[in-house]
This record gives sequence, structure tokens and C-alpha cells, in this order.
Amino acid sequence: MKIGVFDSGLGGLTILKALLKELPQYNYVYLGDNARVPYGNRSPETIYEFTKQAVEFLFKKNCKIIILACNTATSTSLKKIQQEYLPKHYPDRRVLGVIKPVVEELESQIINNKTQKIGIIGTKATVNSGAFVREIDKTLPNSSVYQQACPLLVPFIEDGLKNNKVLKLILKEYLDGLLKEKIKALVLACTHYEVIEKEIQKTIGREIKIISEGKIIAKKLEEYLQNHQEIEKKLEKHKKVEYYVTDLNPDYEKIIKIFLGKSLRKAEIFYTTLV
Repeated sequence: MKIGVFDSGLGGLTILKALLKELPQYNYVYLGDNARVPYGNRSPETIYEFTKQAVEFLFKKNCKIIILACNTATSTSLKKIQQEYLPKHYPDRRVLGVIKPVVEELESQIINNKTQKIGIIGTKATVNSGAFVREIDKTLPNSSVYQQACPLLVPFIEDGLKNNKVLKLILKEYLDGLLKEKIKALVLACTHYEVIEKEIQKTIGREIKIISEGKIIAKKLEEYLQNHQEIEKKLEKHKKVEYYVTDLNPDYEKIIKIFLGKSLRKAEIFYTTLV
């Protein structure tokens, strides 16, 4: 059986890239719903339906475990998928998200549980869901959390304009409010943002710790599989990856290279529909 990785678009390839680096032995199936990206401005009900369709697709591709490499899907849909959908349809399979591992990493960074000011940047849906705030409040009750939705970042990143002067102005606009709160850590709560991590660091200064998701998710998945040998033993280990997208638009190959760090041949990318 395989490991599935799902994102609303192609930004989740940053998570897959980290998984392939740290856990290359397994077989993976990546699904990017780029025909309906972005999810961030949609209703929670719509996001759940889209996420459920993606999970169903990956299970039919023989995935034993799925990573929702999408903060929007995780924040709005993971709990319902785990508590309602899986027990009824796939009780022997697992779906994991990206929020809890990131918060666990935050916890490890904070010494003696001292009060910390934490910034979160993400899509409107991620911010409006309050999922990060709730998880941080449970784990780090003495911390203060400040959120900022950044809806303009995804299109800029997908256009490959990370050095664009306009992007720098947008980053300043989004991050100034968080800087005024004197945050000590900034969570990049969108897989896209890892691509512009250097630009974000320049904007906020070196003294603020950036929490990016790729390496964290890879480390936490390794720990999870070590603790769940009944799952790990069923996973195929042939170092194979399948890539699926829901739209073969003119830019999909360029966008894949931005996030995966390498080009893929057209023959390696499969088209599918989820409806």
C-alpha cells in the first residue's frame, strides 16, 4: 500500500519534496486539485466535500495513509474526515493533517512554557477556522496568537514572482501588524509560503523564528510510522511516485517545478477528475 499526499493545488509538493528526502523508501501518490484551487476563499462545507472526494480518490489508489498537505483542508475538514467519514467507510485507513505536527514543533521551541507571542499567516479559510489558535491554546496556554490572512500571496508565488517588488510590498503590508505585536515565532500556515521563506525572513528579521511545514511533517510522519508498525509494515517500499492533477492548464508544469524543485516529464503526470 502507498502514502497519499493531497493539496488543493500544487503547493503541497513542498511537503512531498520533504517526504521524498527524509523517507524516500516508500511509494507515494500525490494529488493536486489545481482545477479548483484556491480552497481558501470557499465555504467550510464546500472544502469538506472537495477534501472527501480527494481522500476517496487516494484510497482507491491503494493508499493506506493520507497526509492532507493543505492547511485549509486540515483546518476545516480533518476532524470530520477522521470522526465521521473514516469509521463508516475506511476504518482501517488513516488521514493526518499538518496543524498538530506544527504546534508540537512550536511546543518544542518554547522553553519552560514561557509566554510567547506567535504569528500565523495563511489563507482566509485557515485563519477564519481558528484551528491553529485552538490547537496552540490547548498545547501552549500561556502563549498569545496573532493571525493574518494573506490571500494575495498564492497567485504571486504561482506566477514565479518571488523577487517581485510588488510581492515585497504585499509582505510588508501583511506582516507589519504582526511585527507590531512583537511576535517571537511565525508559522507559515500554507504550503505555498515555503517557496518565499527567505523573502519572509528578510521582512520580519532574523530574530523571529519561522516555522515551516515540510521538514516538520516528514519528521512527524517518520515517528508516526515507527509507533504504528501495523501500518508501516503494509507500505510498499519501491521508491515510486505517482502524480495526479485535476487540470492540465498551461502553467501546471512551471508550477510543479516551483514547488518540487525539479521538472517532471508530461508522461509522469496524470490527469484525473474528482467529480
